[in-house]
Amino acid sequence: MSFTIQGDRKVSFWYDGHMSKITSINPSTYQVIGSVDSSTDQEVQAAVEKARQAQPAWENAGLEERSKAIQSFMKISQERAEDIAEIMSQEMGKPILSSRGQVKETVEYWHAYLDMAKEALAPEIIFETDEERHTQYREPLGVLAAISPWNFPFLALAWQMGQALIAGNTIVYKPSEETVLFAKLVAELVAASDLPEGVLNILIGNGQVGEQLVSQTIDGILFTGSTATGQRITELVAKSSVRVFTEMGGSAPGIVFEDADVPTIIDTIYDMRFENTGQYCDGLKRLLVHESKLDEVLAALAEANLKRVVGNASDEDTDIGPLVAERQLKLLEGQVADALDKGAKVQFGGKQPDGLEGAYYLPTVLTEVSYDMRVWHEEVFGPVLAVVTFTSEDEAVKLANDTPYGLGAFVFTNSKERYQRIAKQLKVGNVAHNNTLYYRPQIPFGGYKQSGNSRTNGVEGFAEITQIKVVSEEK
Repeated sequence: MSFTIQGDRKVSFWYDGHMSKITSINPSTYQVIGSVDSSTDQEVQAAVEKARQAQPAWENAGLEERSKAIQSFMKISQERAEDIAEIMSQEMGKPILSSRGQVKETVEYWHAYLDMAKEALAPEIIFETDEERHTQYREPLGVLAAISPWNFPFLALAWQMGQALIAGNTIVYKPSEETVLFAKLVAELVAASDLPEGVLNILIGNGQVGEQLVSQTIDGILFTGSTATGQRITELVAKSSVRVFTEMGGSAPGIVFEDADVPTIIDTIYDMRFENTGQYCDGLKRLLVHESKLDEVLAALAEANLKRVVGNASDEDTDIGPLVAERQLKLLEGQVADALDKGAKVQFGGKQPDGLEGAYYLPTVLTEVSYDMRVWHEEVFGPVLAVVTFTSEDEAVKLANDTPYGLGAFVFTNSKERYQRIAKQLKVGNVAHNNTLYYRPQIPFGGYKQSGNSRTNGVEGFAEITQIKVVSEEK
């Protein structure tokens, strides 16, 4: 059986029930840049077994020894930083300067996790009298499956798996089929590091390989990706009582109140929508503007847009690269077409750029958006921003919460009292104020509603991927 991307343009992979090959396509050019064999059912089973065999020794090695092994992986990653950045840019379209920044940021996250691990994982006396003592310990869950998306490939290693590995879990990791060359490179980095064999195992494949992985005997699943896939995984393992930790879709609102200082916040608004070509789970996807500020905000967005360059991800002048694949471009074009058919207006963008052959779409701002449009009620994973107006705080909160998602929100106001009042009413896991964002390794991150059921980062991130054991003893 063969599967193609958009007609007969490129063969993505071949599957005959036993072996498949996944072809990697550069979205900046639509050129094939390599291919990798997909993991077989036997390889999936073997990876889980290796992780199972390695887990007791990894746990018993203790935090200090685990930290040393992880630090060796970080050291090798830093030595290969340019290779990592280049493959991300070529394979999923992240601009090269952004890719280099992601490598640096990822290493910083690993170091931060290691710094907080001793305290987060330390035994705690939770009740004590003259006669007895009760101590709470945090122990690893065991063997975890990790299924990651393509939009932040290297950072996902830290965000999704860093705390789990530090705590003594072993992992079988399946990244997206859109980043198979990146996965191959990570396997090389792991092999060259001091991480013991079986601690971090890499699989390559599509959703079929992912389903095979979660059907194995495992102790937990770390999933980041679409809500539909996260729900599918949860259904598959429901009878096994395996813990599923999900971070899924988002449609974060940005609320601009009448007292907001537009010149100081416009770059945050622009970047939180259009950076990474809008391919953020937690990106600012719906902009709610007080009616008195609409003209000023639209003019400032248009001015900010003139300063950005759309182009090949490998070009150091590029600010905004292509979407990850042609299928993502077609989905986005369908969402915009639906909006235009229903009366939306394009302020700028709204089409592919001239002179570029790839999965490009210009940064786009839509106004006169109605609530029956796909750009309002679906997750928009691309550089398109839907703008609506409001007249009161109550209306702003109602519009912000008008979504099945609840990952994050952005509130722009110079009133601290108003900010606190609004933040309390938003049904999301994280709220940002003006230019103060919440992307820090020390700050828990996760969503409400259909955006997920777990938290990464911070002390809470360690709590999620460990289990509590209480040891009660006589004195």
